[in-house]
Amino acid sequence: MGPAPHYRRMVGQDVSPYQLLGGADGVRTLVERFYQRMDRDPRFAALRKLHQQDLSETSELLFRFLSGWFGGPNLYFQGPEHRCVMSAHRNLAIGAQEVGQWLACMNEALRDANLGNDMTDRISTALSSFANRMRNKN
Repeated sequence: MGPAPHYRRMVGQDVSPYQLLGGADGVRTLVERFYQRMDRDPRFAALRKLHQQDLSETSELLFRFLSGWFGGPNLYFQGPEHRCVMSAHRNLAIGAQEVGQWLACMNEALRDANLGNDMTDRISTALSSFANRMRNKN
């Protein structure tokens, strides 16, 4: 048997976050809630400034990325526009404030998904590790 999928380390079980969220529809809903909140809530103003006015392309890219990262179809890397996620963010000034706002916004969207506190916390911890690798300023 090959190595365990990364989501087993993330959630501690064989059911992927993709499945727990309800597949593609659930991941898309999570991403929509994330961007709606980021776009409207002044607490996320620094994060919002990093994005283009029209969030549709960015939203689609995050949906595709999270689909695979959560254990579903690896849509992001199948598209011709994909690039290394860290490289894609390299030109943006991302510090502790932006990472903190991204995580807070995503955590709220995850809580809306009603996965339960334990599962939300596990996914949040994995996302925190990933998001902190995007930091490129002090």
